[in-house]
Amino acid sequence: MKLDTLKHGYDLTAMPANPLADYWKPGVAMELEQQHWSLTDVRQRIDLAAWQTFLGDLPRDPYVNRRWKRMSWLCLDDQGDMQVLGDCPMAQGGAFNDAESMADRLRYYDPLTEAFLSRADVKTFVRAWARLWGIGPREPILMQITGVRGKGQVDPLQGQGIHADGCKALSILVMNRENVTGAENHLYADKAGKRPLADATLDPGDILHLRDDRVFHSVDGIAQQDASAPFERFIIIINSRFVDEFQNRMLRRHFPDAVLNETR
Repeated sequence: MKLDTLKHGYDLTAMPANPLADYWKPGVAMELEQQHWSLTDVRQRIDLAAWQTFLGDLPRDPYVNRRWKRMSWLCLDDQGDMQVLGDCPMAQGGAFNDAESMADRLRYYDPLTEAFLSRADVKTFVRAWARLWGIGPREPILMQITGVRGKGQVDPLQGQGIHADGCKALSILVMNRENVTGAENHLYADKAGKRPLADATLDPGDILHLRDDRVFHSVDGIAQQDASAPFERFIIIINSRFVDEFQNRMLRRHFPDAVLNETR
């Protein structure tokens, strides 16, 4: 009898491995622990071309010129499955957002479509992301598809500059990058930008994980590579465990049973 593998009356060697255990490439979790950021990719995990088809019907951002956006609040249930929580505004206090058009305001956006959220690779991505960060049941997760398109030049951060998003767990996944020059990401150990950590230009399928309460970030302006054609760059932002009290107040109001990151 395999006494060393028998627990609670079943044989652990006969159980299937956790399908999320090897979702991220080796070293990602260790890099997050040691340096508070990690750059990897999910090109073998998602159907990126299929995800890109959801960019065409994104509504214009009503608060930021030349930006398009959808967002939804998600969570895991007690079985570890992804669930949609419902409506709650996005709220960033001035301590985390320097842009006048966004700071200290409640912002309402159309949700991510059911067709997108019902995809198996989207659900697996969210579950694997939560597992990487140790996000438990009923912890709100904000998932956004957002980006810019057009001609000329644009600041994708709309004046935020070097900033943090007001959470502990943050990841940025590039969905597409067409006719784009610029958009280089920069990481810093301080908001003043005097202690640079890394610079990286993300390609479609690349994902940057950040401990947002430890690392500040920014991205360069975007312009057309070919002046005769428009540019387009869209990303997914997914984050959780908010340290912004403004956002936490809204989450408690809209989701009274949610498990929040209490900062007091």
